[in-house]
Amino acid sequence: MTTPGPAAQPPVSRADARVNRERILGVAREVFAESGPEASLNAIARRAGVGPGTLYRHFPNRQALVVALVRDRVLALQALAEELPTSHSPDDALAVWLTALLAHARLHQGTGVAALLDETADLGIDCHRLVLDSAAAVLSRAQHEGTARADLDVGDLVRLVAGIALTTTRDDEPGLPERLLGLVLDAVRRGGGGGTKG
Repeated sequence: MTTPGPAAQPPVSRADARVNRERILGVAREVFAESGPEASLNAIARRAGVGPGTLYRHFPNRQALVVALVRDRVLALQALAEELPTSHSPDDALAVWLTALLAHARLHQGTGVAALLDETADLGIDCHRLVLDSAAAVLSRAQHEGTARADLDVGDLVRLVAGIALTTTRDDEPGLPERLLGLVLDAVRRGGGGGTKG
């Protein structure tokens, strides 16, 4: 009589794989925010409740995980730009979206900046173009309403936000990024209609 071997493990369904992937990404956001982009991938797997093999099946290396996080955030920014016109005034929409953009740019000690400035970043989608198009959508609406300066170039606006991210990533001063973004928004609004308001 043969002794039965270990029971074969059931294959992971596509739904389970998607759940694992989203869990890993969610935990990676937290761990990278706490420890930076060099945080232990094994620690991410443990906190996500999956084995290292599961993590590496989805993300074969650290760069693949970071790229996936950046892509997800860029796509979320695109979705936000599409949703805001139905729920916010042009000025408020611009402020909400730029605040989200700044949070993205500061992601993982500034790794999100690449998607804002680097047209050659290999992220699988053209994140640079998606960010610019989304920024243009919220800015042009405010410009059309006459509440944002008409001479502002969308690329310059994105560069300003990227600059805030780069200069505050390692600065622990509370509220500094938001304060600097407020100055940018104030400058954008003061020039509404292309002129300078007194």
